[in-house]
Amino acid sequence: MAKSEQKHTAAEMQGLYGPFTVAERVVQKIWLQQDFVSVRAQLTDGRRLEVLSPGRWNLLGGPDFRRARLRIDGREVEGDIEVHFHAGDWKAHNHAANPAYANVVLHVLMFPPDVRARFQRRADGAEIPSFVLLPLLHRDLEEYAADDALEAITARDDWRRIEELANLPFDEVREQLRRRAQSRWERKVAYARLRIARLGREAAAHQTALEILGYRQNRVPMLAAAERWPLPAWRGGLVPIEVLRSVNGWQRQGLRPANRPVTRLFQYRDWVAAVPDWPERLAAWAGGMAALETSVDSGSNPFRRAAGLATMRDQLWKLTGRVVGGPRLNTLVCDGLLPLGAAEAARPDFGAVWFHWFPGDMPEQIRQALPKLGVTGARDQPLCHGFAQGLLAWLIEREICA
Repeated sequence: MAKSEQKHTAAEMQGLYGPFTVAERVVQKIWLQQDFVSVRAQLTDGRRLEVLSPGRWNLLGGPDFRRARLRIDGREVEGDIEVHFHAGDWKAHNHAANPAYANVVLHVLMFPPDVRARFQRRADGAEIPSFVLLPLLHRDLEEYAADDALEAITARDDWRRIEELANLPFDEVREQLRRRAQSRWERKVAYARLRIARLGREAAAHQTALEILGYRQNRVPMLAAAERWPLPAWRGGLVPIEVLRSVNGWQRQGLRPANRPVTRLFQYRDWVAAVPDWPERLAAWAGGMAALETSVDSGSNPFRRAAGLATMRDQLWKLTGRVVGGPRLNTLVCDGLLPLGAAEAARPDFGAVWFHWFPGDMPEQIRQALPKLGVTGARDQPLCHGFAQGLLAWLIEREICA
């Protein structure tokens, strides 16, 4: 199959809240960015895998990545990489008979292969070892697909699709956004619960904080730093920033100085120095909060006053050692602290808090579109996190299904 045909390959998956579509390029990006728990990487035959270089992404004919460098059980290997959803895709695409795939040294799969299909063979008969991504992903696959769609949306100024939403009755627009925001909240809590179960409270909180401080551009290298240096190392002052600069993949282009990786790493260092037991304090804060009004039907301003969101924000700001502020603090609260707290303390009422929370980082198009839709801008309904997330979900859904 020609690469021009393959690049449109996609698979429909069953997510937490219904089916969704994932393009094969999403799996390729996960490999390219090494967006998985690399310290636990091993082949399906049990051998240890280290990725020295993921290779050059090949958008033309032939294998997906050229000239990758790997270390398998201590032995260095160089060659090409082919990425598929399933092991059987190798035969389905007739790669064994294609000389362009003669130098493939690793078959990267999203899903575990059937026992009978653990290995595929090249034209010379050599077995190609397989590596499965799914058990090592930092997030659920649906979130990766949403990120890919968000990149496509924010890379262009074509927002004509919002016209479809704008032509609906006002109450239906609000309901559509609220329903999608609720799904995003439930997915964030479900994954926070999974992360805590997999890593424990401390490591889950540590990874989540650094991931969010990295923004989308530096999320993956921040996670790599979190895996390499767990929270006890930060508490003990054993993580020199000079060493962190050596982590592969930092992106600095287009970032304001305040958002550059080293600045955010200094912030986290100061945060941990000020509040070394912050994951435990977060859990105690979430469990100790009085029951809150759970409705999202009121306007955000009345809800914020009634629930004391300004006081709550100040409490969480203190929890970060007062080093993370502004929109990044609001993003940290909504993407990390509230889902972690809700997952540990079983707080469904945090969903309304999350919805009405103060706006954090968001694409400028979202910020401009919500008042045009009439959803925000009124006295009682300023810009809030929930409606922004609902509109993002609405746009991502259409981008994925396009």
